[in-house]
Amino acid sequence: MVRAENIRLRLNIFTGDLLGGVNAAIIALPQALAFGVATGFGASAGIWGAIILCLIAGILGTKVPMISGITGPSAIVIASIMHALNKDINSVIMIMLMAGLFQILLALTKLTDIVKYVPYPVISGFMNGVGTIIIIMQINPLLGLKSCSNTIESIEHICSSFTTMNPSAFWLGLLTLVIVFAIPKRWNKYVPSQILALIICTFISIKMGLQIDRISEISVSVPALRFPQTNLHDVITYFHYGITLAIILSSETLLTGLVCNSLTKTQSSPAKLLISQGIGNMCCAMTGSLSGAAATMRTVAALKTGASTKLAAIVTSIVLFLAIYKFSDFVAQIPLCVLAAILIKIGYDIIDVKLLKVFKLAPRDDKYVLILVFLLTVFYNLIVAVGAGITLAALLYAKKVADNAKLVHKEVFDKDIEKLEKALEEDSHHKIRAVHISGQFFFGSATQLISQFDELLGTKCLILNYDSDDLLDISAIFAFEDIIMRLKSQHIKLLLVIKNEALYNQLKEHKITDEIGEGKIFYSEIDAIEFAKNAIKNKLKNQ
Repeated sequence: MVRAENIRLRLNIFTGDLLGGVNAAIIALPQALAFGVATGFGASAGIWGAIILCLIAGILGTKVPMISGITGPSAIVIASIMHALNKDINSVIMIMLMAGLFQILLALTKLTDIVKYVPYPVISGFMNGVGTIIIIMQINPLLGLKSCSNTIESIEHICSSFTTMNPSAFWLGLLTLVIVFAIPKRWNKYVPSQILALIICTFISIKMGLQIDRISEISVSVPALRFPQTNLHDVITYFHYGITLAIILSSETLLTGLVCNSLTKTQSSPAKLLISQGIGNMCCAMTGSLSGAAATMRTVAALKTGASTKLAAIVTSIVLFLAIYKFSDFVAQIPLCVLAAILIKIGYDIIDVKLLKVFKLAPRDDKYVLILVFLLTVFYNLIVAVGAGITLAALLYAKKVADNAKLVHKEVFDKDIEKLEKALEEDSHHKIRAVHISGQFFFGSATQLISQFDELLGTKCLILNYDSDDLLDISAIFAFEDIIMRLKSQHIKLLLVIKNEALYNQLKEHKITDEIGEGKIFYSEIDAIEFAKNAIKNKLKNQ
């Protein structure tokens, strides 16, 4: 009986990984092709980069499924390097090789933990900038014209581009945009809108015989190993490009790892994750394919389809290979305007709409950081943008702490309340717990605090005391939302105890009071304790 259950369990895991891998591959195919074209390397480099990186990182990486390949941020960096080096392919390949090696070296240090402390406005500003760059850079290809080399040039030529556009390409691109934006999100679970748009619009262009630019050629043969010709002078000259690319690839991979850990309730090794990605990216570089990272969108799609092990990543790689091997002639006919429209949708998805909706409610300091990072990302340099954002966020926070520093008389924590909390937990057999958020609850502590709420199994009612008088930054606001969702998923009733009305008004502005419930927010812990005791008693009476 036990053996039969084990076989059934293994079969369910295999089925989930198979379906998850296929779904991730369907999403990855149009993205890899589009990003390959956008970087200047070509569609073949994009798709083979996804195949090689996904396979190697899947075999060598963590147990949880990580679907890897060329992504928005990495494509933008590689495209920028290509432009800076006048499309010197050999030098760019050497830089990608260096980046993979730097990822491995980075994994051997403690720097992998730093990503946890990057403020949310920095991440949001960076992602908004990358999404905006992708959209702006695809305007010309959408119109059937050659793409510009940077965002400033694209903006400068936008008027002339519309007057010289290819009407056939524009209308086909517009149809692609309608399909990818109009299809409801719930349908994407079954047929991703991007692959559907790719098939429909390519078929239309072939049948109508439209005179528009296409991929034209896709390589189905396995890329041969090639080591870039280099010397010590080139390594030193391009060192900063390699570091830049390595940081972008590593940051995106580690952030995807955090998302994956949150969804699977597991803890994967950041070092193992980076080493597998580094080896995979070195192999990509030595085959002339594009470097990449663990892609959040594809990984989440695989997980939601049922994937639970790294077999899903291997399946994704195999499916992508079979797709270009069997349908290479069709892939070669894909119009570039269709890929441009798909990239515009990807750029839109990268933009942090969640934060933009509450931007006017965000603290002023968070706005400053987000705007600075966004502008530097779009118009200057991605790494400078992130570094400047972190520096500004740290300085503004230090100023805030310094401004609030003053000598005040503060009573020692109430011992009677402490005894009451302990007695309450024991009498209710830990069905009621009281938890205090001590110290500053801000972007630096939000991630660690969220992870601790997974330890409240068996609790029916949680009294959460926010002991500080300070208002919350945007990272803490989103952390509160995450905490509420997690507690709801575990059927735990939350009672919140806060210090002042200003904090209550801030929570109300962000509709967090609606999520918790108006009657479950207190200014006194004793009131919250009495409410919890009565709620448990009433529940027992009704059972």
